[in-house]
Amino acid sequence: MPEATEPRWLLLIHQIPPKPAYLRVKIGRRLLGLGAVAIKNSVYVLPRSEQAREDFQWVRREIVAGRGDATVCEARFVEGHSDADVEALFTTARDAEYAALAGEARRLERALPPRKRPPIGAEHAKQALARLRKQLSSVVAIDFFGAPGRETVEGLLGGIDRRLRPADASAELRSPVSTAGVRARTWVTRRGVHVDRIASAWLIRRFIDPKARFKFAPGHEYAPRAGELRFDMFEAEFTHDGDLCTFEVLLRNFGLKEAALRPVAEIVHDVDLKDGKFARPEAPGVDRLLAGIGMRHKEDEARLAEGAVVFDSLYEYFKRKG
Repeated sequence: MPEATEPRWLLLIHQIPPKPAYLRVKIGRRLLGLGAVAIKNSVYVLPRSEQAREDFQWVRREIVAGRGDATVCEARFVEGHSDADVEALFTTARDAEYAALAGEARRLERALPPRKRPPIGAEHAKQALARLRKQLSSVVAIDFFGAPGRETVEGLLGGIDRRLRPADASAELRSPVSTAGVRARTWVTRRGVHVDRIASAWLIRRFIDPKARFKFAPGHEYAPRAGELRFDMFEAEFTHDGDLCTFEVLLRNFGLKEAALRPVAEIVHDVDLKDGKFARPEAPGVDRLLAGIGMRHKEDEARLAEGAVVFDSLYEYFKRKG
């Protein structure tokens, strides 16, 4: 059988009796913990793997033991749902969980005093930070398709961690990175580029490394090869830091001071982090425009090319307006 026809998914199809009521709640929580998503009321899906098969088999046994009925099967979607539709269900579910964690992280950050020394109540804050990291790890474990919200949460938790450490004056001084050291490099980011990655790629190629080549990794974790630089992904050389998106981090780290880049960065921040920090009136329009580019193009290079036109135009507008 050709590889393209191999089933990509496992389905759990079940019927649970109305009583006892707790069984439905228990199974729902179990499926949520596995990262399964519903494509129908009683049909749940996971990407096909041996671990997923074992997980669904255990859930099936619980349902049957509770006098319900359940079937586990391999599946390919031929009509109706597409693989992309199902992947989007997983991404939406994980992004919602990342957004909730980001909200908790921002509340914790706002509760901390200005960073001059370890704040009063630091132990309580450290415990809260550890709890958020544990929750993040649980979401990451079921983030099968690399939802984009992870970098935001990682950056916020990293910023809180630094706020809780004793102040080190030398650590606060950042020397800009020279663009001379990053010429004609391969820059790696995750597949399925959207707002921050499209904007950052534009910034890299126009202001940092005009001969940059871009490579798209399938997941968050990626071990870079010699000469490669990662951006907007887990443990990247350039990614979210505190409440800064990757675009803002690149501006800061490379010492880019062009006035017209600041409003562009604020728009990217508002669209990517969705925290309303700058309340840029252009943000909703740019968000929809980039979403449309993503809908029109599956290929990341095509998204970068068309997105570059958007950011060239934004930059030119603010350059002339200023």
